[in-house]
Amino acid sequence: MQIGNWLLSMTAVWGIAIIAFLLLEGMTTGLVSIWFAVGALAALLSSLFGAPVWLQLVWFFVISIAALLITRPLARKYLNSKTQATNADMYVGKECMVIEEIDNVAGSGAVKVAGKVWTARSADGDVIPAGTKAEALRIEGVKLIVKPIHEQVIVEE
Repeated sequence: MQIGNWLLSMTAVWGIAIIAFLLLEGMTTGLVSIWFAVGALAALLSSLFGAPVWLQLVWFFVISIAALLITRPLARKYLNSKTQATNADMYVGKECMVIEEIDNVAGSGAVKVAGKVWTARSADGDVIPAGTKAEALRIEGVKLIVKPIHEQVIVEE
């Protein structure tokens, strides 16, 4: 009778663990604890077959780790693929014209690229005067980060 109560209590522990891990998983936006719910299910099954507690714990950890190692790369690949390029990215790498002096300290500056005017900031912090050709390096928020293009002048002799 004592062993039966112990078996029943461990089954209850694993059942509660499964519910807790699933509730935790449901409250988060990413995969956090589903692997532990799978491990707890394996431990619950082993407790129903009368396995000792140490073996139930081994099953829990081994199955949880195996589930994590097998499914995590797949989950990352399919769940984190939401990053999507926008049409604004087409301006990166393009040549632009500074139409308002770019001064990061004053928080001013604008460039025109492909017929569109963008608020701009200097990549290296230097002031870039109006009329300078620049290259768009990246987009940060709604600002185009640019660097001046220093063209080499070829002098014929």
